[in-house]
Formats: sequence, C-alpha cells, structure tokens
Amino acid sequence: VQLQASGGGLVQPGGSLRLSCAAFGMSSSRYTMAWFRRAPGKEREFVAADFRSGGSRTYTDSVKGRFTFSRDNAKNTVYLQMNSVKPGDTAVYYCAASATLILSSLRNPAAYAHWGQGTQVTVSS
Repeated sequence: VQLQASGGGLVQPGGSLRLSCAAFGMSSSRYTMAWFRRAPGKEREFVAADFRSGGSRTYTDSVKGRFTFSRDNAKNTVYLQMNSVKPGDTAVYYCAASATLILSSLRNPAAYAHWGQGTQVTVSS
C-alpha cells in the first residue's frame, strides 16, 4: 500500500489550494481516508476524514466551512479542497488510510496504518 500526497505550495491568505492523495495497492473506497497536518513545533493534528467511504465527512472545527474532503473512487484518489486559507493553516499535510479503524478512533493518528509522505502548505503574503 502506498499513498502519494501532492498539491501543496505557497498560497496567499484567503486563497485556495487543492491537495491530492493517490492510493496504490489498495482500493481507497474500502478504507477510511483522512488528512492530518503538522505545523512547525506542534503535534500532528487531525484535519478531515471520510469513514469507509460512507459519505459522512468529519472535520476539525478550525477548518469547517473552509475545507472540503472528497473522493474519486475511479481514480483511487482523495482530495482536500482548501478555501479561505489562513496563516494558521501552514503545515505539512499528510494523508492516511485505515481498513480497520472504528469510528471512535477517526481522529487518532495511531489508528491509521498507512501514510503518505506529506506535502507542504505555506500560507503567507
């Protein structure tokens, strides 16, 4: 199983960016897929997830209404559309996957067995 995250870069406050996570060696539609991020000097933080492609997305409060999680099962890819970005969104963003986690562990990074390499997002003017 491999996850490849891409799409990061430098964006101005208020701008938009779309991150992609392509999955290889697995059918992403059967997995819970998630995005986490780690800002400099901080712990890894849950951002968003889709529990076993059930259509019920969960977001951390700080990104609700600004970020959107989506899937393209035909491409075995998940996305994180980031709108109205803020300097506080600056971080390395990671995608993660799990075939076995339970709903109560959705926000727990230890519950995910597979991780992408991370993509840097920098929000700055």
